[in-house]
Amino acid sequence: MSLNTLIFDVDGTLADTERDGHRPSFNLAFREFGLDWEWTVPLYGELLAVTGGKERIRHYVDRYHPEQLSDAHFEALVVQLHQSKTRHYMALLDKGSIPLRPGVLRLLNEARQAGLTLAIATTTTPENVTSLLSATLGPESIGWFKVIAAGDIVSAKKPAPDIYLWALDALGISAQEGLAFEDSENGLRSARAAGLPTLVTINEYTRGQDFSGAEAVLSDLGEPHQPYALHQGALPPTGWVDLDLCRRIAKTSNE
Repeated sequence: MSLNTLIFDVDGTLADTERDGHRPSFNLAFREFGLDWEWTVPLYGELLAVTGGKERIRHYVDRYHPEQLSDAHFEALVVQLHQSKTRHYMALLDKGSIPLRPGVLRLLNEARQAGLTLAIATTTTPENVTSLLSATLGPESIGWFKVIAAGDIVSAKKPAPDIYLWALDALGISAQEGLAFEDSENGLRSARAAGLPTLVTINEYTRGQDFSGAEAVLSDLGEPHQPYALHQGALPPTGWVDLDLCRRIAKTSNE
């Protein structure tokens, strides 16, 4: 089967949102609720091993503030903190503080012009997705994506394959017709467990992770004036990811 759909993760893949977007937004939410918790850059890197914002809060509390777990209102607090964090994150986006990663806009435009389907599969909230798209690409860009699978639409978060399986079902395609774009080991494991060939673009937090099974691991998608660096895989050592390269990757994976 030929490639007809590109499926993108969001945080860390479309934009470097984690370090300078979500992390400070969590800290602002903690202060808003009178908590003295502080997620430093190194600590947040450790917490990213847990996928999903609410799940991350629970993991942090279990490890560093276990006394909170016995509070009858703890689960309600987790939900409220996550809602507050989302508000702060969207405010950062509105300020234009979080740009797209190199090559993302170019590849999206090329895929649209060629008539390929675009989709999103992420564990971040739908509000975070639409806010990032609107802030970086304009409100009309939300309609570029046939399916936006996000948030709690499935209960099992990455590395479980559920979000990708849900997206494939909603798209009405097989995994052999798609190519996934991820930035983390958990994301790669999720996409691969759903049968999708996967291209990884690493970032500061994911650089040292295990990307066994990826079609290739790159610094980013690259631009003609700013080529990617190849970290793993049988691609040119420098260049940029265009639609022809995506088709080659998908074809090789399906052979």
